[in-house]
Amino acid sequence: MLPEIMSTFPHFATDAIHVGHNIDEWPHNDVVTPICLATTFKQDSPAEPKRYDYARAGNATRDCLELCLASLENAKFCKVYSSGLSSTAAICGLLSSGDHVICCDDVYGGTQRYLRKVAVKAGIKTSMVDLTNLEEIKKQIVPETKLIWIETPTNPLLKVCDIQAICQLAKKANANIRTVVDNTFMTPYFQRPLELGSDIVMHSITKYLNGHADVVMGCVCTNDQQIGDHLKFWQLAVGANPSPFDCYLVCRGVKTLHVRMKQHQENGTQVVKFLQKHPMVEKVLCPSMPEHPQHDIHKKQCKGMSGMLSFYLKGNLVDTKKFLKSLQIFILAESLGGFESLAEHPALMTHASVPPEDRLRLGIGDNLVRLSVGLEEAEDLIKDLDQALNNCKT
Repeated sequence: MLPEIMSTFPHFATDAIHVGHNIDEWPHNDVVTPICLATTFKQDSPAEPKRYDYARAGNATRDCLELCLASLENAKFCKVYSSGLSSTAAICGLLSSGDHVICCDDVYGGTQRYLRKVAVKAGIKTSMVDLTNLEEIKKQIVPETKLIWIETPTNPLLKVCDIQAICQLAKKANANIRTVVDNTFMTPYFQRPLELGSDIVMHSITKYLNGHADVVMGCVCTNDQQIGDHLKFWQLAVGANPSPFDCYLVCRGVKTLHVRMKQHQENGTQVVKFLQKHPMVEKVLCPSMPEHPQHDIHKKQCKGMSGMLSFYLKGNLVDTKKFLKSLQIFILAESLGGFESLAEHPALMTHASVPPEDRLRLGIGDNLVRLSVGLEEAEDLIKDLDQALNNCKT
């Protein structure tokens, strides 16, 4: 049996709907936050703007979104960027040549690609480590270590890292080590890493926070003034910022986040129960299952579980491809966290950039499938999976 929906963070829905959206601030008392498209702003006197001078440095619609997201993560500062990977780049902008990063070994393919192929050119070294093993983390910390990159649950193997324990370990080893948690899979509705001791939390807003598969964006939240100042400077100096219209769309999407996450969890729970009993399924990976090796950690640091899960099919690559092609409601596509249910093949799609030998070592095999369970009727999703599973061996 999977756990029932747990209690949520106080005032979450109210904050998601109201924080950052001050109706009295707008000349026409707009109930919906306006889209401010101006690229430049009149100044009353040279270098004396009323509020904004240039849209890269500040935008009213973007400000509203950042205030709202900060409230949901219980953060003092939040800055948004043009993608999740732009957020990753902004965080890595805190590092200098010679610095060392410890990153979880089965992290999102785009993150490991950035660290291995982009950050390395700036002289930043990265060690890919199983962050569920605290002793292994200790072994990897060196004087040059400046950042520990935590993704929990991990993508695509759904391993759970103990955020609090890792943050405490990092600070004990070296007070200058910063910890960042990619909270994309869980959202602040289920998990708040800053309250567990992390210095930074980031999201691919593209996924659950927006929830409608029509915006690419990322964000970084923190309570550290120095980091907050850096994130603001990065917007100004690098300019990887989202458009006002995209910010408006995310403002709209976030207002229903609490409703959507409840349904993602309910549907995901039913799908897990179904897959656990199906004869064509070898193993299901989901931290809300009591059998999951880090289930107790999941219960300790999370309020519930999203619609993310992975499973191993009893079969080979041909069988797995046939299963994916046979799906009718689940869409074969990359990404996750939208209202629509998606299925993907990590080894060939989202994690194709991971070296083959690393995929093999981690368990990202040819028969691994990742699901993002959406908001359709659970009964229809289960029927779709059933017919595809029954068809993949015929």
